This record gives sequence, C-alpha cells and structure tokens, in this order.
Amino acid sequence: MTSSPAPAPSAATEPSADKPPMSNLAQRVIFGLIGAALLLGSVWYSAWTFALFFGAVQMRMLWEFYRMMRHAGYKPAALLGGGLSLVLFGGTYLFHSLAGERFDTQDRWTQQLVVYSAVGVIITLPILLILREMYAWPRENQEINPFANVGINLLGLLYVSLPMSLLNVVAFTETGYDYRRIFALLLLVWASDTGAYAAGKTFGKHKLAPKISPGKTWEGAVGGFVLTLVVGWGLGYLLPELSLTYRLVAAGAVALFGPLGDLAESMLKRSVGVKDSGRIMPGHGGLLDRFDAFLFILPVLALLQLLFG
Repeated sequence: MTSSPAPAPSAATEPSADKPPMSNLAQRVIFGLIGAALLLGSVWYSAWTFALFFGAVQMRMLWEFYRMMRHAGYKPAALLGGGLSLVLFGGTYLFHSLAGERFDTQDRWTQQLVVYSAVGVIITLPILLILREMYAWPRENQEINPFANVGINLLGLLYVSLPMSLLNVVAFTETGYDYRRIFALLLLVWASDTGAYAAGKTFGKHKLAPKISPGKTWEGAVGGFVLTLVVGWGLGYLLPELSLTYRLVAAGAVALFGPLGDLAESMLKRSVGVKDSGRIMPGHGGLLDRFDAFLFILPVLALLQLLFG
C-alpha cells in the first residue's frame, strides 16, 4: 500500500517573509524630523508652549542624569529633584515673562514671591535631602556614603536644571518673549555640530580628547568653530538689532563651550559605564545626549545677554 503524497502548501499557508527592521539611519532621520518639528513649533508658537516644551525637556534630562547615577550605585531623590527642577524652570520663566511686561502692583508682588520662593527652596533643599537620608539610614546593599546621595541630587540640579532654566534669560528681552533668539541659538549649535562632523570626517587626524571621545578631532573643532562664526555673521538677517560684534562673540561662545558640554557628558557616561543617557528617541539616545551642549553654552550666553543685551 502506497501512501499518497503530501499536499503542497497553499499560498495562504506559506509563511510570509519577515519585514526587514527599520535601519538605524532611517530611525535617526524620522525621529529627528519629528523632534525638530516639535522643538521649532513650540518655540515659534508662543512663550507658554516654549516653556512647556523645555520645562519637560529639562526635567527628563535631570531624570536621565539620576538614572545614570543609580547605575553607578547612588540613590538620588529623583522625584524631589524633578519637582524642584520644574519649580526652578517655571519660576525663572515667570520672573522673566513678568519683567518683559508693563508692571502693576500685582505683577511686582508676583515677581517678589517668585524670588522669595526660589531663595526658600535653595536654603531648605539640602536640609530636606539630608532628612531623607536620615529616614532611610541605613540603606541595604549600599556602601556609598549617604551624603554622596545628597551631593548627587544637588549636582543634578546645578549641572542640568539651572543651566536649562537660564534658557529663559536668553528667550526674553525688555519687550518680552523673542522666539528668534532661541532659533538663533539652535542654528549656532547645529552649525557647530555640522561643521565639526564634516571637517572631522574630511580632515580629522589629531584626536581632541581620545580618552573621553575618540571620534572628536582638532580639525573637527576648527571646522565647527569656523562654520559657527559664519552662521553668527548671517544671523544679522534674523536679528538685525544685534551688532556684528555681539553676534560673533555669541557664536564664538557656542563654538567653544558647546563641544566642552558634549565632552563633559561623554565623560559622565564613560564614568558610569553607559552608552546613552536614555532611549526616548530611537536612534538618538536620550535628551541629555541631545542637549548636553546647552548645559555649558547657556550660562555663558545668559551672562552675555545680561551684560550687553
């Protein structure tokens, strides 16, 4: 007795070929465009959308910093730090938004309340953090000194939240919110990154900081500096009220301190053994990876604007 041949599989039962996964380059392009649209749209639309976007960004950046510190064995108070970062950013925004308007008695009272509240937070924050450590002492499976946790919390606010809050100083003038200044800042940062990447790929031979970031070269740093100065000169079409000297000084500050901010975050990641600060943007890492240059640039630009307008 012969067995009948097995029926050939029909097209309906044939396994379909798996769809190839999206390449890393495609992810970077797609999510980069989405992120850029959200960024530019929030900055352009109004002062409050600018504040909502960057308030959320800086809180996420702080959370990523605390996440890396937890990876290194520390126990920062992430919720307390995140809440205080919002208070710091929101208070700075409110102070400068009121300063750009015609004052009445209520406005002056509100601005004074913001200042007094900020001073109160600064004074009481170390005490609150130490009380937290006292309540949790002794922690299981932690050999780190409890005061190191207090220091990490304060460092996160000083390293991330305070510089990002200074973005409000750059965004507001005597006449109010000016989205063009944030656009100018973004153009300068992008010019620095683009010029450094192009020059480094084309001419790069001499390593800038091989133990921290092996891909950076002195040739790339020069290329980024030159292109940033060129964009600073061109910003006269966007901000004609700013003198050429002011624009070039601001561009030079971005070209100098932006790469230093990037190197500082690279050193941070290497010291705790992580590749990216987060995974909020596929193909781009975390927000701390995207805005690390701001942390060194903004204090300098805020000081420049306060001194020379």
